[in-house]
Amino acid sequence: MLPVVERIAGRLPLLISVDTSNPELMRRAAAAGAHLINDVRALRRPGALEAAAGSGLGICLMHMRGEPADMQRDPQYRDVVEDVRDYLAARARACAQAGVAAERLCLDPGFGFGKTTAHNLALLRGLPALAALGRPLCVGLSRKSLVAALTGRPLAERLAGSIALATLAVLLGARIVRAHDVAATVDAVRIANMMSAASTPAVPVTTMRD
Repeated sequence: MLPVVERIAGRLPLLISVDTSNPELMRRAAAAGAHLINDVRALRRPGALEAAAGSGLGICLMHMRGEPADMQRDPQYRDVVEDVRDYLAARARACAQAGVAAERLCLDPGFGFGKTTAHNLALLRGLPALAALGRPLCVGLSRKSLVAALTGRPLAERLAGSIALATLAVLLGARIVRAHDVAATVDAVRIANMMSAASTPAVPVTTMRD
């Protein structure tokens, strides 16, 4: 992955996001020219917070209930919007205590990461409450099982559902949209931006995983 980051950073005027929870990879990605660390564990692994803080990069803190291997085993919440909001607020405070300026942070509610269909829909409706935390919201809804649950479509036929969810997310306050189908999502986000009262336009992005 790092050679790809180096080549892109040296040739294209793009912001590069790297998905990792590994502190050493965070440091190496920063040296390779990455701009954003996206961590599904919100820097909870030993050494991750310090590595991310010292990297100088932007940081996306995501909510996940459990670990990838068990996160979908009967996830439970008292109130999913409040629980996710409180978790992200606590992780943002941890970053502040580690010397990370608020301007370096964005927040991801973690659609599909330890959530049922009902949880995901509640989070989508609750995006304005999460946006009230004061940091840009990043959402990843593209081609996810939520689209299948709502439409019954297989993976290869989830474009329309993904576009609909991305549009709704932007209208409800999302500012960064993770996407597989970038061109179609850009069109949808542009139209949603025109209808949104938000002062900062949303931006569709793709990310690289470790």
